[in-house]
Amino acid sequence: MRYLHTMVRVRNLEESLDFWVNKFGLVEVRRMDSETGRFTLVFLCADEDRAAVDAALASGRRDAPCLELTYNWEPEDYGSARNFGHLAYEVDDIYATCAKLMAAGVTINRPPRDGHMAFVRSPDLISIEILQKGERKAPAEPWASMPNTGSW
Repeated sequence: MRYLHTMVRVRNLEESLDFWVNKFGLVEVRRMDSETGRFTLVFLCADEDRAAVDAALASGRRDAPCLELTYNWEPEDYGSARNFGHLAYEVDDIYATCAKLMAAGVTINRPPRDGHMAFVRSPDLISIEILQKGERKAPAEPWASMPNTGSW
């Protein structure tokens, strides 16, 4: 058995790509439109995984760590997405990542008060856990005293 990818359904492809690519920093590596199925699949990966994804795609394998955005052309209501759980990404500097997201208009639902973990949500209400790579950072403001916002 091998992990292939995680799929999430999105309501608005442009809005979702703006979040995942422009704000969160993932890279689009593959796209497929199905006229008969009336859907678009967009595969994204983290920058550090790009070489592994490119190598897998070049050899015809499907075992690279990707996020698959599925956009169904007919509108659907996916609810609050709380049944999904969350995606998790490791970052070099959790404070810099959260500051960049906030500057881009993303709400930090669970701030990295402990210098280790934060949560945000995508436009489709997918919870995303952001974890500090290596040792946790020392508590710092504005994060240490920032309250939670909404749910994650």
